[in-house]
Amino acid sequence: MSDYKRTEYGNIPTDWNLETILDIASNDVENSFVDGDWVESKYIENQGIRLIQTGNIGLGSFKEKNIKKYVSEESFDSLKCKEVVEGDILICRLADPIGRSCIVPNLGTKNITSVDVAIFRPEEAKYDKRFINYLLNSYKVLSKVQAFASGTTRQRVSRKNLGTVRLPIPPIKKQQKITAIISSVDEAIEKTEQIITQTEKVKKGLMQQLLTKGIGHKKFKKTAVGEIPESWEITDLTDIAKGDKYSFTGGPFGSDLTSKEYQSEGVRIIQLQNIGEGDFFNSYKIYTSEEKADQLYKCNIYPGDIIIAKMAEPVARACLIPDFNERYLMASDGIRLAVDEKKYDKYFIMNAINSPYFRKQAENNSTGTTRLRIGLKTLRKLKLAIPSFEEQQEIAKILISFNEKIKLEENQLQALQKLKKGLMQQLLTGKVRVPVDDEEVITS
Repeated sequence: MSDYKRTEYGNIPTDWNLETILDIASNDVENSFVDGDWVESKYIENQGIRLIQTGNIGLGSFKEKNIKKYVSEESFDSLKCKEVVEGDILICRLADPIGRSCIVPNLGTKNITSVDVAIFRPEEAKYDKRFINYLLNSYKVLSKVQAFASGTTRQRVSRKNLGTVRLPIPPIKKQQKITAIISSVDEAIEKTEQIITQTEKVKKGLMQQLLTKGIGHKKFKKTAVGEIPESWEITDLTDIAKGDKYSFTGGPFGSDLTSKEYQSEGVRIIQLQNIGEGDFFNSYKIYTSEEKADQLYKCNIYPGDIIIAKMAEPVARACLIPDFNERYLMASDGIRLAVDEKKYDKYFIMNAINSPYFRKQAENNSTGTTRLRIGLKTLRKLKLAIPSFEEQQEIAKILISFNEKIKLEENQLQALQKLKKGLMQQLLTGKVRVPVDDEEVITS
C-alpha cells in the first residue's frame, strides 16, 4: 500500500491531491465561483435571456424542461449575476440531491441562473472539467456536500461551505484518461436512451393508428369516439368484463385499509404509484396481512387482470397485473377489470384504455380541479372501439413486439448505468488506477 495514502476518501494514490472546490476554481475567483442572482422580474415567453433553473440540473447532465423561463435584456442589466456560458459547471445548492452538477451545453441563447446555483469554472490548465463534473456527482462527494446542508423544510448549502469541500484530484493526464473511460459509457447510455425514446414515439403513433383505424380497413364510420372501421363496434367498458360478480370493481374505502395495517410482507397492496400507462411499476412495495386481504376479498385483484387508476396523473391510466404473486389487494384508488377473454384480448383492451380517445372521455367525465378523479359508475359507461377477436390479437401482437424491444433496451440501459456507477466508484478515488503512457493498471 506504499503507493497509497490515507484520506477522508479512504486510500488514494500518492500522486493524487485533496483540493477544495475553491482551490480548483480559476485564479479569477470573482468570475469562476459565483452564485446567480434573485430573479424577481416578470418572465417573458420564448425570447430574451434564458433563466437556467434548478430543475435543469440533473445528476451529471443538463435536463431540458418543457417550460422555459426568460427575462428581458433590461432585467438582466439590473441583475448582479454573471452570464452563464457553454461549458460552465453549474452546482445546485438545493436538494435533491444537494451538490449535483452539470455542464452547460450550447443552448443557443444568452443565459443566467438563479441564486441557488453556483457557477463553477475550474482552471483549465490543471483540471478536466468533465472529470470534475463526474467527481461532483459521485456518491462520496455528494455525501460531503450534504454534511454542510442546513434548513428544515428545504435544505441548502451555502456557496462558502460548498467551496471548502475537498475533492481527490489526480494529475491532469489521469483525469483525462478516467474521463475518456466514463464518457464512453455515457455515450452508450445516451444512444440507448435515444433508441428508447424513438421506439416509444413510434409505438405511440402506431397505437393511435391501430386502435382507431385497425389493420387494412378501407371503409369507416363516424361514432361517439371518432371515425373507426365499419366492421368495428362501440362497447361500454363494463361489457368487457367477465360475468363474475367482482370482475369490475373498485378498491376499498380509505377507512377500510389504513397505513396502520401495512406490513413488510404478506399480500401486496397495489397503489397508484404502481400503475403506469401500460407499465406496472414494481419499485414501490407495501403489504398487508392475509387476514386483511381475506376480509377485503371483493377488492382482491389477480395476475392478468387490468387495474385502472381513478386518480391522475393521468386519470384512468391502466396496466396489467404481473404474476409476481398469486393475488394482490387494491388500494382505494384502483379499479379491477377482469376481461372476458373468450371475446376480448386483454392486452388490446389495456392499450385501448390508455388510448387518446378513451383518455379524452375519462378526462371529460372526471371531477376535481387540481387533480382529476373518476368514479367506478362513470367509468363503466365509457366507450371502447372493438374489432373482431382475431384483429384484436393481431394488434396486440404488434404492440407487444414494440414493448419487448423497449424492454430489451431498458435492460441494456440499466446494465450500462450499473457499469458507470461501478466505474465511478473505482476510478474516481484511484481504487483502480488507469494506465497513462507506460504505467500499469494497479488495484488496491
